[in-house]
Amino acid sequence: MEKIKEQLQQAEDRVAIRELVDAYANCADTRDAQGQMYLFTEDTNFEVYMDAKSPTPTQIVQGRANLFPVFDNLNSYQATMHFNGQSTIKFTGAGKASGLTYCLAHHLTVKDGKQNFMVAAIRYYDIFVKREDRWLFAERKLLVSWIEQR
Repeated sequence: MEKIKEQLQQAEDRVAIRELVDAYANCADTRDAQGQMYLFTEDTNFEVYMDAKSPTPTQIVQGRANLFPVFDNLNSYQATMHFNGQSTIKFTGAGKASGLTYCLAHHLTVKDGKQNFMVAAIRYYDIFVKREDRWLFAERKLLVSWIEQR
């Protein structure tokens, strides 16, 4: 019976983590920078690698309070659409998990009446923690595999 309870809890946690990942994309696309920030722990670490093969991040942001300019920068686009693909989650301890999510992020700009699209192929490497029955990002590494201009 204990094993069944554990399996049910793990299934619930998997759904909650996937909902967290999807909430990140939804907040990005609706320009809810504050909501996006609150998906992270206060002491979060957020790293961007514009070249996925580089061992050195292009940008490092530490602490939830410092994430606002990163997320607010999406306002420079007319619209965005993040499509999350496959996702893997591994539980690493009580209230801890790691994950990998694939994403195609479409960014639209309009200049002189002409639409331009930038599509980024992204992999997110995440560390999740459960705090007060809520899963949050403790760490998110955003790795850009390639960018296509249309």
